[in-house]
Amino acid sequence: MSQSMRTPLLFAFVAVLFILEGTTSAWIFSGSWNTALGILNMALISAIMALGVNLQWGYAGLFNVGIMGFVALGGLATVLVSLPPTPGAWTAGGAPRILLALVLGAATVIASVLVQSRLPKGRARELSTLAILVGGFFLYRWVFDGGVGVVEAIKPANFGNIGGINPGGVDGFRDWGIITLLAWPLGGVLAAGAAWVIGKTALGLRSDYLAIATLGIAEIIISVLKNEDWLARGVKNVIGLPRPVPYEVDLQNSASFVERAASFGLDATTGSTIYVKLAYMVLFTLVLLALLWLAERALKSPWGRMMRAIRDNEIAAEAMGKDVTARHLQIFILGSAICGIAGAMMTTLDSQLTPGAYQPLRFTFLIWVMVIIGGSGNNFGSILGAFLIWWLWVQVEPLGLWLTQILTSGLADDNWFRVAMQDSAAHMRLFTMGLALLLVLRFSPRGLIPEK
Repeated sequence: MSQSMRTPLLFAFVAVLFILEGTTSAWIFSGSWNTALGILNMALISAIMALGVNLQWGYAGLFNVGIMGFVALGGLATVLVSLPPTPGAWTAGGAPRILLALVLGAATVIASVLVQSRLPKGRARELSTLAILVGGFFLYRWVFDGGVGVVEAIKPANFGNIGGINPGGVDGFRDWGIITLLAWPLGGVLAAGAAWVIGKTALGLRSDYLAIATLGIAEIIISVLKNEDWLARGVKNVIGLPRPVPYEVDLQNSASFVERAASFGLDATTGSTIYVKLAYMVLFTLVLLALLWLAERALKSPWGRMMRAIRDNEIAAEAMGKDVTARHLQIFILGSAICGIAGAMMTTLDSQLTPGAYQPLRFTFLIWVMVIIGGSGNNFGSILGAFLIWWLWVQVEPLGLWLTQILTSGLADDNWFRVAMQDSAAHMRLFTMGLALLLVLRFSPRGLIPEK
């Protein structure tokens, strides 16, 4: 079968899976549009993450396993942008001291780099660098710890963090969520800034060392989010984030909406949740289509051909005068920015930031499986892989429970083997992901929709 026929057929097959989830109440399908739209919204966000990873790996061959860190930075941007400032954080002097400390830390690093580059090698340069680093560190800690103590003492049960920059708070933009939509591109900017710092440090490493470095840095980012309560409340989480779609309770209190929902045979509660998920689906789809269009334009441009030439043979591309390191840094930043946008969208969908939920299994392993199974180097393949793998990730657990019930139907309910099999149904997820990966690598090594 030609690829021009395979692509629409595979997308049609995945679309049928989601339609069956919403309409068929049998086997592993729920027959609920609420469930189907919930899976679809997370699949759309996963597709954007896969698009960012495909930019790095499929275009340039960069093995980045720090996806989780960039996704978390996108979520942090949503908190810092959409929430109002914490009352007292600025007037008490805590937030200004924290910002001053961060400036002092950056100035210390810059000063040490300048000393290393300007002074000749010798004892004077070593002593000067050591004095700047040690003195700058203690000054930074003195200013920083004082500011953190002030901020975290502000009603720790409810606040304890600096808050955001939205002067109106949740109510100020409750109807339109303008400030929340602004947080999505700013999440990409924050992730891009972190990618620039990481890329300047790690992109000179070999691919396997780059993977280790990016994974370690992602864990550092998550550790900072978990332990620095002044930033985003740490493991106490930030809840009640504003969102760009109506609230279900507002819809349920609207007589016109209740009447409209009843015309479709829905009660107010079900109709409101479906409406909200449909609104999110439209927003996420628009973002995905815009990023896909830009990625396809880039791929078919001279820049895209140059990136693939660097991916296939760095030495030959460098011999032709291409700055390989600069191009690697460029695409590393672009791919990370896309992951940051997806992270901001996901935090908006959940209306909360939960640092403990950022697990490598979900935000690294699964995204890589999506890209590999869909077809690295092909943007449509990555998107297809995201839809298919996320659907499987959600559905294989009830499938495993259904299979264990059939296989152990002749045993008593309290039989130890039946109980153990039912308790192990959740592990079907990992088994299915591994099996799908093996089957695709065996029968279609370049993915379901390979790169042309």
